[in-house]
Amino acid sequence: MNIALIIAGGIGARMHQSIPKQFINVEDKPVIVYTMQAFQHHPDIDEIYVVCVDGWHDILRAYAKQFEITKLKEIVPGGENGQGSIRNGVFAIERDHDRDDLVLIHDAIRPMLSTEIISDCIVTAHTFGNAIASIPCNEAMLMTEDGKTSTCSIDRATLKRTQTPQTFRLGQLADVHREALNKGITNAVASASMFADMGYKLYFSQGSEKNLKLTTPDDLDIFRALLDSSRPSWLK
Repeated sequence: MNIALIIAGGIGARMHQSIPKQFINVEDKPVIVYTMQAFQHHPDIDEIYVVCVDGWHDILRAYAKQFEITKLKEIVPGGENGQGSIRNGVFAIERDHDRDDLVLIHDAIRPMLSTEIISDCIVTAHTFGNAIASIPCNEAMLMTEDGKTSTCSIDRATLKRTQTPQTFRLGQLADVHREALNKGITNAVASASMFADMGYKLYFSQGSEKNLKLTTPDDLDIFRALLDSSRPSWLK
């Protein structure tokens, strides 16, 4: 079974909006609905779980009904941070699923997720045990200690920019979350960094520059432009 775990537990302060950024309307549709539709319309996704910020669960259920997100299985409360939210979702999935099932962890605020990215994540994870959507690092990279100056560059050929989905087998994912708690690791930036910091080998799958994370108002402008220029095949 392939299960999408959409993380929508944050409030998005950098967006400077009065509502969580995943619920901002773009062309009369909330951002999170675009994200859910990507998984809803993919033939290899069996179920969708959403970790949702407090106070928005009923609204999300209403949107799921309105936009016919029939694969939505459960809405899970958010955690104390990103790692906590993912852990809540993983443990909710673990109650009803097999250890070999795949969990595709995805940011709710990456709504331009393509069919190809999902498919490659699934194939790579089935082959190697995990899959991290990623893209090359094309810019010159400088290291800084004070955030203002640099005297050291990093070879960009040795770097990857990670995105989501980040896909793992459920059993290992749950075990590593427990292991992280036991080791006092409670605020990992992403599942990929948590696995890497604990010594696990990760495998890259296809990402895209269009797989944009909506963090600032400028990102919303880019999202609107992308919608106008090239709608994904799953968008109605």
